[in-house]
Amino acid sequence: MLLELIAAVSAAFAMAGIALLARKLSRQRLPAWIVLAAAGLGMIGYAIWSEYSWYPRSLASLPVGVQVLRDEPGPAGLRPWTLLVPVTLRFLAMDLREVAQNPDNPALRMVPVYGFARWRDPQDFVMVFDCANARQVVLQAGMAITPDGTLTGADWATGEADLLTVACGG
Repeated sequence: MLLELIAAVSAAFAMAGIALLARKLSRQRLPAWIVLAAAGLGMIGYAIWSEYSWYPRSLASLPVGVQVLRDEPGPAGLRPWTLLVPVTLRFLAMDLREVAQNPDNPALRMVPVYGFARWRDPQDFVMVFDCANARQVVLQAGMAITPDGTLTGADWATGEADLLTVACGG
């Protein structure tokens, strides 16, 4: 976030410099307040660019094999421009390179899942999918897989269709 602040201040200085140059070239015919207005526009412009480019930049940095499951676009609190064009605030991705299938129970699959949100560290967790019974659970302490491939200690939930489709491959 500190780098974002530095970039916004840099954008403000750059735009103020351009406005100062424009005033000089116009032989001071442009009003002095144009320098402050340009600095403000530079900061707001950078903030808007940064908000809307965060999601595509994040997607581009994901390795091959990590698939986005869903994203959550919407308006964001104190940013009125997001009411016109919603911005993606967070997204969920699944690492298909690391799918672990139980040899004794092929319908049981463990998959790393990552939650990404703006200005937050990624959250990672492992989800277990029972493809045969269309259910899912987040792997937690106290759960165990028995020798016959059954997950014990799990409070299963009905599987979400989009997650099951990706995790179970179909």
